[in-house]
Amino acid sequence: MDGTLTRDMTSHGSEETTVMPPQHAEEDFDDLHDFLSHHDNDSLDTPCLQDGEGKKIPVPKEIFDVLIQVSEAMRQGKAVSVVPVSMTLTTSQAADMLGVSRQTLVRLLEKGRIPFERPSRHRKVRLTDLLAYKRQRQVEKHHALDEMTRMAVEDDLYEDTSADYEQVLPSVRKGE
Repeated sequence: MDGTLTRDMTSHGSEETTVMPPQHAEEDFDDLHDFLSHHDNDSLDTPCLQDGEGKKIPVPKEIFDVLIQVSEAMRQGKAVSVVPVSMTLTTSQAADMLGVSRQTLVRLLEKGRIPFERPSRHRKVRLTDLLAYKRQRQVEKHHALDEMTRMAVEDDLYEDTSADYEQVLPSVRKGE
């Protein structure tokens, strides 16, 4: 595989590693992705790494799950970045993770939508709180889409029935 590796310091001082996929990523990663995604990581047969001398070491579930995500992204020809994230984030880091401006994040904090701490002059956001907010927003978006679809069907704006949409919505949400 001929992927390119770059290492940079992020604006927050942590090292970011970005790996560019090889030219024919689909071919290079199909077998690996199929193997990883079809392996039952909860079975008694724990996945292991093995060196050339036969020494094996188990792969923790969290790392195994990341390998599945990385192999899928690279199979699609996407670059992958790995950035260490501490358990507490600055407002800039939290805003970056949500894909919003720092000012928008501060408004969310001040409205009480995301808990935060102020151990000094600067606000700190716990990663778990930020991820919980992100999940909740996703649920709210799904409910809004369901409601809009239901209303459109009731108003005869679509020829399909609500059951038709209920069948399709899960795959749309997964990006299929």
